[in-house]
Amino acid sequence: MLVRNSFDYAIVRVVPRVERGEFLNAGVILFCRTRRFLAAQVELNETRLCALDPNCDYDGIRRNLATIPLICAGGAESGPIGQLSLAERFHWLVSPRSTIIQTSPVHSGLCTNPAVTLERLITTLVRLPESAPSNETRRG
Repeated sequence: MLVRNSFDYAIVRVVPRVERGEFLNAGVILFCRTRRFLAAQVELNETRLCALDPNCDYDGIRRNLATIPLICAGGAESGPIGQLSLAERFHWLVSPRSTIIQTSPVHSGLCTNPAVTLERLITTLVRLPESAPSNETRRG
């Protein structure tokens, strides 16, 4: 019998112009306490970001997004925040901020494999869906 574990996750959002309130989903942070699992996957769609703000600081955004998986992994290279416990790191990462990189409210669920669940969430919440065939293609 597979054991289902509770997990919490938040969507990582890029808000290039905070005053406009528009955002782009760019990643997911997933924390499963019982499995001692904390990981993030980030995928920035720069074409979509450019549609929101063609003049944003792409390099700065990439650098800031890259720190999220490092903090999740912990260790010396992740700085002082990476030295905290898994729960403390997760809560620090998902704390509300009024900056270009933000997170959604925290959501909960049940899973048997947190890594597989993280991949499913990235596919569902961050990646663009496969495009449907055009009407001409369907008519055959």
